[in-house]
Amino acid sequence: MTLSRREFLKLVGGAAGFAALKPFQKVSPLPEFPKSANLGRIIEGKFPCLASPNNQDTVIRNYYTDDIVPWNREVVGRRDTNIINQKWVETDEGFVYASYVQPVKNEPNQALEKLPDGVNGFWAEVSVPYVDFVLENENPASPWLKDTMALQLPTRLYYLQVMWVDQVKRSDVTGNMIYRINEKYGSYGDLMWAEAAAFRPLTTEEISPIHPEIDPDAKKVVVNATYQTLSCFEEDREVYFCKVSTGAKFDAYGNVVDNWATPVGLGHRTWRKTISIHMAGGTASGSGYDTPGVSWATFFSGEGVAIHSTFWHNDYGVPRSHGCVNAKPEDAKWIYRWTTPVSDLVSDDVTVGMPGGTKIDVIESI
Repeated sequence: MTLSRREFLKLVGGAAGFAALKPFQKVSPLPEFPKSANLGRIIEGKFPCLASPNNQDTVIRNYYTDDIVPWNREVVGRRDTNIINQKWVETDEGFVYASYVQPVKNEPNQALEKLPDGVNGFWAEVSVPYVDFVLENENPASPWLKDTMALQLPTRLYYLQVMWVDQVKRSDVTGNMIYRINEKYGSYGDLMWAEAAAFRPLTTEEISPIHPEIDPDAKKVVVNATYQTLSCFEEDREVYFCKVSTGAKFDAYGNVVDNWATPVGLGHRTWRKTISIHMAGGTASGSGYDTPGVSWATFFSGEGVAIHSTFWHNDYGVPRSHGCVNAKPEDAKWIYRWTTPVSDLVSDDVTVGMPGGTKIDVIESI
């Protein structure tokens, strides 16, 4: 069954009937997304769509947060001379600067009708541009949800976020299967219900170790904070390369600081790996962060510095994190599988003692 938001409210008797429903009964079906194999999600704010990939060209229209647009191709254009990324996305209407467009797909799934036998839950990845959820708990617990609901913004999860599913129901309003989802690690205790078709269960095969036959001591990750790159080596042979975003060189107000810099040094070691975790730090005064469902986290320095997946920007090649190494989801997942210690769907949060796992060097080139 596919219903619009208006049709869903009509089905439950309007706003009054909707308010009377139990939390899990308020889950609305997935929206209709554009019919295109490749899509883009506008990540933040108001962003112009231009007649050409040139920031001086005519504004055709404005896109807004969570608008979903066809991603026809990526091209190199002109942003500003002092900006590293000059990539643009061509939509059906024009061009939008790529750093603020998350590459997404719309691939809904056949929902499970019960939990798999012998388990109390399973990991699942969001496979649609976004999915709205409703809270089971009366009041939000995590700071990001408190802020979101106080501003009356939609409560959503986004493409390739990974969450834990621990209950499965059929909605007696829509007839669709719905999942109760939460965060297994780093959780504030929020419990969420969402349309099951939005989530793809992870498989054992897709997170199996990469090159497990290679001596773990022969593996090394090199993060270059100057060039914003990451390379994986087996002995002296580079086997993987990607662009990343390391710690920002400025604070939320544009001041040059070292507070958010990724720790430079040789011989860091991976000490913890977790499939997905809620990450939070700092304060709410402009320098803090509170982010749910951060997947493929490979921790290597201090208490919280990690290489991890990122869904909140597409600006790789530019320093902009709070100290971690931001990577595209597919890159973070590859690194997660290749490094030690080994993690799987059961051992999904693994910590090792000294000397630790894979060596990670963070360097600055001259």
